[in-house]
Amino acid sequence: MKISPVVVALSLVFAASSRPVRAQDPPPRIGPIVLDLHATVPRFPSDSEGLAASRELPLAELPGTGLGGQLGLHLYFFKFRSVTFGIGGEAVVSRAKQTPLEGATGVHAVTETFRSLGSQLSLNFGSGTGWSYLSGGIGRSNWAVYRDDVGSSDADGEVLKTLNYGGGARWFAKSHLAFSFDVRFYALNPGSSFEGRVGSPRTRFMTIGAGISVKP
Repeated sequence: MKISPVVVALSLVFAASSRPVRAQDPPPRIGPIVLDLHATVPRFPSDSEGLAASRELPLAELPGTGLGGQLGLHLYFFKFRSVTFGIGGEAVVSRAKQTPLEGATGVHAVTETFRSLGSQLSLNFGSGTGWSYLSGGIGRSNWAVYRDDVGSSDADGEVLKTLNYGGGARWFAKSHLAFSFDVRFYALNPGSSFEGRVGSPRTRFMTIGAGISVKP
């Protein structure tokens, strides 16, 4: 049975919020400021005929899964009952590459990059020693897919409106340092038509990140 990535992400988020807290020690509040630094694994679409057509590439040459980094800064400003509200933003850089096997003919090396700056509003559950969250926001992204021997085109330089949404958790084993993870989806607006090519389609892909979080 195939399990939706959304179900997996939400299960991880709410499982993280079940950490017990000793009753005799009032838990610290979430925040007030947290900096996230994550290594990420983006799962770029590798079966999108529309994306391949927008770059005049065979479907088999789309790179797919890659590597990247995610930097986030979040401020927690208000608590209502069990929910702490936060605002912040993130910067994301990712890259994937399709390299032909040695001796292969008619197949090209293709590079795919994704860069994004976006805002986020978060709902946080837990305490200052560890909490889970759901968050989402809007930003602007640059998504490039090109053959290495040809180089990038105008379509690769276009800035696209992007929604981001997902969730994760942070565990503070030390007062200022935590292990954290984030599962995030990016939904990109369709691209424009350039040089007689069709524009890239409306696209959604997932990124899984893990690393550290630091608070003052």
